[in-house]
Amino acid sequence: MGAENTAKLNADETVLLRADEGGIATLTLNRPKAFNALSEELLAALQMQLEAISNDSSVRVVVIAGSGDAFCAGHDLKQMRANPSREYYDALFNTCSQFMLTLMRIPQPVIAKVHGIATAAGCQLVGTCDLAIASEEAKFATSGINYGLFCSTPAVAVSRNIHRKKAAELLFTGEFIDARTAESLGLINKAVPAKQLNAEVLQMANLIIRKSAVAVSTGKRMLYRQIEMGIDDAYKFAAEAMACNMMAFDAGEGIDAFIEKRSPTWKHI
Repeated sequence: MGAENTAKLNADETVLLRADEGGIATLTLNRPKAFNALSEELLAALQMQLEAISNDSSVRVVVIAGSGDAFCAGHDLKQMRANPSREYYDALFNTCSQFMLTLMRIPQPVIAKVHGIATAAGCQLVGTCDLAIASEEAKFATSGINYGLFCSTPAVAVSRNIHRKKAAELLFTGEFIDARTAESLGLINKAVPAKQLNAEVLQMANLIIRKSAVAVSTGKRMLYRQIEMGIDDAYKFAAEAMACNMMAFDAGEGIDAFIEKRSPTWKHI
């Protein structure tokens, strides 16, 4: 893929921007007037880019950001109301779920770079990304309940990030929480002053890039699969994954470098 790629809804609206630099692919939701709501077109563009990135070894980390005043306000409610059929809603939510699963399944870690609001499916997006850093000005909510719609699909991600009681509180009340609260609950990794957001995201991305790509991709795949297992099966799966990882060149190189007190030279960069 080139250094900058775009996905277009029509000639007047570019719904997704992509910029690649230094092993980092940044995908920017670009519907600022709609608070970056996840329209059909934006979901399709995100899915297309993630599928391309998953096969691009030059990309080591993905960052998802938003343009304008918001990170993501969830689904496009106007578009949903314009298509009032069960078939449409089934297709829409299945498409969104597939996108969220793809985020988890691509080999590269994904960092949410959050500013402004992240509501409903936008909060789900934060919870689904492997890592999340937010501006102290960011706010989070699963606000569908306020409009008569329980945030069922966002609940999948939110309830896998924070304690059940707190997840229930967010889902049943629809109230906003601030970034510091989101950090304390485990929804995000860190809340930082707005002026430091770019630098913090870049620092985390570069920490990952300096590691072995084989170890990182192995670890991401293993992490999510074992979480859903019972303890016995999780240890069995983890042991197999670790033994397989040990057979990779990078593992031998990393251990030898540690023993020899030198910096490792990774094969898969």
